[in-house]
Amino acid sequence: MPVAIVTDSTAYLPDGVAEKRQITVVPLTVTVSGREGYEGIDVSPADVATALRERRAPVTTSRPAPAEFEAVYRRLLDDGATGVVSVHLSARLSGTFESASLAAAGFDGRVAVVDAGSSGMAVGFPAVAAASAAVEGADLSSVRQAAHETAARIQTLFYVDTLEFLRRGGRIGAASALVATALSVKPILHVVDGEVVPRERVRTASRALARLVDIVVESAGESDVDIAVHHLDALPRAEALLESLRERLGSRLREAYLSEVGAVVAAHAGPGFAAVVLHRRP
Repeated sequence: MPVAIVTDSTAYLPDGVAEKRQITVVPLTVTVSGREGYEGIDVSPADVATALRERRAPVTTSRPAPAEFEAVYRRLLDDGATGVVSVHLSARLSGTFESASLAAAGFDGRVAVVDAGSSGMAVGFPAVAAASAAVEGADLSSVRQAAHETAARIQTLFYVDTLEFLRRGGRIGAASALVATALSVKPILHVVDGEVVPRERVRTASRALARLVDIVVESAGESDVDIAVHHLDALPRAEALLESLRERLGSRLREAYLSEVGAVVAAHAGPGFAAVVLHRRP
């Protein structure tokens, strides 16, 4: 058995990809209106969107415990894997990476943990790259490097109708949220060094989404690229984004994915969220 690949539920891999690539997904926990469950299993994006819109009890999220990762790593190694590469969302956005690292410390170097520096398919693309390297027979170090190199070629940009949910979850400063609200502007944000940072402010949602497409195309340059469009309760918006990107990128666009984010990102982004994850191929 080659090196095994593990990721967490915030990778939001398209349907069937985890199974096809033999990637093990460890879910985060979400609590909605006092009901606790695993992301993608017990709690859906629709559950979170409804709770946020109706302003019910707070939606909270929590990382997997180190023991959960330890059990997964031990099972994979006992089943014959030569090692494990575990790829996770930014350590600055969640304690998931820390939990995975604590668990990995007990396996004498047979488990390598990678901070993908973002979430969504910015985690998924590196996990898939690691799985491809593993299938080709790469050793632990080379599989880990494949994930790192892919993560370094990724850019995550997104739009939210309001910064309020990011502010509540502590994912963006209160000052930035208050300024955007006071000026009635629509923010375009990106992830820099694992943190959510405002990039531009635009007056209307339609202009913000058009500008989001412009930034992605500019960032792609002349490279062949893969993209993933994520959304929360905003499928028409996401479909329009994807269609615009297909037209603008043309033959440079190699793979494109469209999916709704799970409960963890939903809890911090809010309904109307739309994101583009850009992966520049080498």
